[in-house]
Amino acid sequence: MKEDGKVSIAIIGAGGVGRCFLQQCSQILPLYQSVSVVLISRSNRSLRVPSWNHVLSLDTWEKDLAASIDPALSLQELLDWFGTTENEIILVDNTSSQDIAAFYPQFLKDKVTVVTPNKKAFSSDLGLWKDIVNNAYPYNPNGGFLYHEASVGAGLPIISTLKDLLETCDEVQKIEGVFSGTMSFLFNNFAPVEGEGGKWSDEVTKAKNAGYTEPDPRDDLNGVDVARKLVILARMVGLQIESTSAFPVQSLIPKELEDCKSGNEFIEKLPAFDDEMEKVKAKAEEKGKVVRFVGSIDVARGAVEVGVKEFDKGHAIAGLKGSDNIISFYTKRYGSNPLIVQGAGAGGEVTAMGVSADLIKAIKDVHGWKIVH
Repeated sequence: MKEDGKVSIAIIGAGGVGRCFLQQCSQILPLYQSVSVVLISRSNRSLRVPSWNHVLSLDTWEKDLAASIDPALSLQELLDWFGTTENEIILVDNTSSQDIAAFYPQFLKDKVTVVTPNKKAFSSDLGLWKDIVNNAYPYNPNGGFLYHEASVGAGLPIISTLKDLLETCDEVQKIEGVFSGTMSFLFNNFAPVEGEGGKWSDEVTKAKNAGYTEPDPRDDLNGVDVARKLVILARMVGLQIESTSAFPVQSLIPKELEDCKSGNEFIEKLPAFDDEMEKVKAKAEEKGKVVRFVGSIDVARGAVEVGVKEFDKGHAIAGLKGSDNIISFYTKRYGSNPLIVQGAGAGGEVTAMGVSADLIKAIKDVHGWKIVH
């Protein structure tokens, strides 16, 4: 940590979460001495300071980036550029790029601190995950710091809570919850605790129209997004999970619709399969229960699962509202009364908040506690 030095922030990804993040930065960064943004990059262009003594304006960045004719730097070019300054560097990756994720070890090895919501870095190849962790501080005493809170719970403190449990030597026995805002919205409306709920295809259409799903809802219904989050947490508790294909992941895409050419075609044909989901709901209702799409990690058994599960109507998971996420940590200390984290787990603003909170931690770690009031 260089207490008298400067911190330069390079940001990759300026749409969606990135745009919300930059808006939050315009309010946060003026509170910190000697901290500035030096690069904002999209896939096809970048905005970069002409020298390390300059700073980018967070008031006009969007207009300035649109007017820029500078192409995006390659990852190696970016790393080489970082090497031309004595400033501490924080790289914020707001993308979901596998290529950028694969380059994290090189950045960290060169003492570049990485802040990211990118799930792929921590849930794809086990070898890459180990390479990233081993090159980051403290495993590499000379490496950059690593923060990825938003890779699991958007703005919810899921990773930091799990780290606290592990670092205080609690024994984590099980993690279970609703990890997808999309799936939460769908099942809370399809199978509510009170009332009948709507038809499955109608609820999927509503979720898509409300912006809760990806443009093609199959990208949510295949369960892979939830599986990625489970891989991240499972690895943190010591399970050597190779990938999302290493455990059962239930897809809610009818086999007959897997090859639809578009999300719209999928939506048009989905009503023909409403009976299948209706039977799942009715089976639970006969027992006085409701169905929810959950992920679970049984640490003792080394078992990870993603799929539809029945819950008593009084269970915390059954009582979720809207698109909230809920994650329960069952540990030796907490016993049968788990530690629960609940709240909005999706959306640009809350995801950006998770990234912004990590950025603040990074600034304090690399630069000290100099805050301008």
